[in-house]
Amino acid sequence: MKQLLVTGVDEVGRGPLAGPVVAAAVILDRDYAIEGLDDSKRLSANRRQLLDNEIRSHALCFSIGQATVHEIDELNILQATFLAMQRAVAGLTRKPDKALVDGNRLPDFACQAEAVVGGDGLVAEISAASIIAKVYRDRLMAELHQQYPDYGFINNQGYPTQMHRQALREYGPTPCHRRSFAPVREAMRLHGF
Repeated sequence: MKQLLVTGVDEVGRGPLAGPVVAAAVILDRDYAIEGLDDSKRLSANRRQLLDNEIRSHALCFSIGQATVHEIDELNILQATFLAMQRAVAGLTRKPDKALVDGNRLPDFACQAEAVVGGDGLVAEISAASIIAKVYRDRLMAELHQQYPDYGFINNQGYPTQMHRQALREYGPTPCHRRSFAPVREAMRLHGF
């Protein structure tokens, strides 16, 4: 009997004030166990990087999808997150029979799907997706830091830290800021946008 192909799906970047929301979908090779998979938030940056390399080398396939700042502002963050997840699953080179998604809500996929609350710490495929998405988005935010060093993206990844909010008030928003988020709207008003 054919073994079901299961993809894990997770996102990173729903809460930041800047940058895209990123989702990953991963189908693991059941004949190759990757040790130490966990929710990306519980792993050090160094450990995430090592696991990211191992997942990329040994997964049957993986894909990354994202929704832009413009799409987040147009759709809202939940719908943009669903769009990023759909793009990640659609980008897989092998079509999954089932998607296991971290959380309690699901977008529409072309396969069966199930939401798993806390799945990034419970299901290996979701943990792997969590790691791939986090490492990818952190890299994107490090690149944005090169363009906009005053906002501290290298350290805050766009999240609303005190330093980031202060920079918003002082310098106003950049093109990579989410204009539909309240602290960014407030900074736009301050700067007459």
